Amino acid sequence: MRFPFLTLALLALTPNLTLRAAESELGRRSPSELRTLVDRVTGRPLTVLTTGPSNDQKNYQTHPQWAYDGVHIIFRSIDRNPAKTPQAYAVNEVTGAITQLTDGPDVDTYSLNVSRRAMRLYYLRGKPADGPQRLVVLDVAALLADSAAGAVKERAAYERLLATLPAEHKGAGGFDIDADESAAYFGVRFQDGPPREPGKPIPQVPSGIAAVDLATGAYRIVHRTPFLMGHVQVNPWVPGEIIYCNETGGDAPQRIWTVRADGTGDRPLFPEQTGDWVTHEVVVDRDTLIFNLMGHTPALRQRPTGIMALDLRTGAVTPLGQITRGQGFWHSHGTPDGRWALGDNFDGEVFLLDRRTGEIRLISTGHVMKPDHTHPNFSPDGTRILVQSGMLTGGTSLDLMLIPVPETAAP
Repeated sequence: MRFPFLTLALLALTPNLTLRAAESELGRRSPSELRTLVDRVTGRPLTVLTTGPSNDQKNYQTHPQWAYDGVHIIFRSIDRNPAKTPQAYAVNEVTGAITQLTDGPDVDTYSLNVSRRAMRLYYLRGKPADGPQRLVVLDVAALLADSAAGAVKERAAYERLLATLPAEHKGAGGFDIDADESAAYFGVRFQDGPPREPGKPIPQVPSGIAAVDLATGAYRIVHRTPFLMGHVQVNPWVPGEIIYCNETGGDAPQRIWTVRADGTGDRPLFPEQTGDWVTHEVVVDRDTLIFNLMGHTPALRQRPTGIMALDLRTGAVTPLGQITRGQGFWHSHGTPDGRWALGDNFDGEVFLLDRRTGEIRLISTGHVMKPDHTHPNFSPDGTRILVQSGMLTGGTSLDLMLIPVPETAAP
């Protein structure tokens, strides 16, 4: 039996929609894959947005998932299209229809940045080995409208070049778009390091942050670090506020840092003590960063662990909770209104944390943490949680699923 702990109810599929001509896959539309699953452990329904053999992955929880219209979720897939090239897609959360947003062999799908201010998508084209990469922006609204009408134009009608990155640009830690969308901030490394040895931390090399002016394309170095740059994100409410980390692939001596876009104000966030293992930081409102203080070993549990909320202005830290089962929490997220936080664990379970009462509730189970982790995050309105799950394939590929925040937990 493929789903021993689930009851499967297949929703009606939307009609098969317009397919693009063979010469281009841009705007290619696929029928709905919507299904509902009922978790027999929690009784909560799941909405499955993508199914099948394709490997569909959400954006990292530090970045937006929902398009500006609040209806489409933008994701990447490694092999969903006929050409079997990594591309960006949008799935309509209501109808389930899936639209291919990019085409060609040179799309960097690990750099998808969904605009918070309009129906736009920022990403890179090109591979460093083949020459300078290019930062482009896509008019998502126009492409979705033309795709629905069966009148998709050439790529140039939707995609615009913003900047060509210097040939020496080497990415490290991804990039994000500033809150006012005036600039993009890239993690960069200034030299190559030796290969990572199995079981060892990632070798550290001088790194930094570069900024690209989205109006002029001008490129400048904002900040330099002696360690490897990782997880570059912005504060979506405060222009020019950048959060980054020391990426080691494990426990960093000091994980979380912040710096201003003009290079000033560089400082550690949550100064670590011996025995702290900090990970998976994400800005959840104007003044709050949520992170996880790991407790996955007996030694770490000798000190308080769990999901923490850090005040970006005062540095004050508020513990939000930890679970005793298994190895504790792993990833985390929160709602901008300060009501909810969430965490997953190493067993693919998702928990809802009520920040008002301190209650921790198990709401979803069985999300196989292969071939990647769930990386859960809330919808902009805080009513749904998006995960990527290996549940349906036993961990051979990922599907996108929505977990509703329980109605009984509403204010």
